[in-house]
Amino acid sequence: MDLDQQTIYEDNHLLIANKPVGLLSQGDHTGDPNLFDLLKAHLKSKYQKPGNVYLALIHRLDRPVGGLIIFSKTSKAAERLHKMMLQGAIAKKYLVVCEGYPGSDQGDWQHYIEKDEKKNKSRVFATPREGAKRCALHYQVLANVDNRSLLEIVLDTGRSHQIRAQLAFESCPIVADSKYGAGRRESGNSLALFAYSLDFEHPVTHEPLSLRVYPETGTIWRPFTGFFPRSSS
Repeated sequence: MDLDQQTIYEDNHLLIANKPVGLLSQGDHTGDPNLFDLLKAHLKSKYQKPGNVYLALIHRLDRPVGGLIIFSKTSKAAERLHKMMLQGAIAKKYLVVCEGYPGSDQGDWQHYIEKDEKKNKSRVFATPREGAKRCALHYQVLANVDNRSLLEIVLDTGRSHQIRAQLAFESCPIVADSKYGAGRRESGNSLALFAYSLDFEHPVTHEPLSLRVYPETGTIWRPFTGFFPRSSS
């Protein structure tokens, strides 16, 4: 993997990468390779740093999900970015191919979600429940092909497995997401979920940043490539 090629934006404070499908965002109990450690070693080698390299992960993407992910190269930027995340000042958009059709061309879903840590799976409920947190998203249908829909999704909250669990609850699970009830198996280990868009103000320079990447045109995505949004909506 060419980490320079996977780097979409870099300056003294930030590094935004296109995380490959199947690669962990950061280390876990498996000990498998992860993007955080790979980038940290790459920066140390690239810039010939004699000591430790500072790098902070600002948010995660699930292992089978690809797309834009933010790292900070300074503690000042990390602190500000974490605050921006909490304030909803970082606009993230996702592309999804789901089974079926969500019921209307666009809509807002609000549910309640809880995480089962032992199963590493989230459960969604229609009404408030003890231990469950509010979760909300907006979706727009971009295309429908062969009883599958291409959606653009904007999160109002950022819960674990939120998009996957909410879509499954609404009877349109993400294609290839067997954990959440997808019916047709696909080749490879990817889900049809991709973090394609980031818009936010640089935490130090205050420059507006607008970044886009798109999924590789594998079997799941190929029928929908002509419908990908090519500008901010």
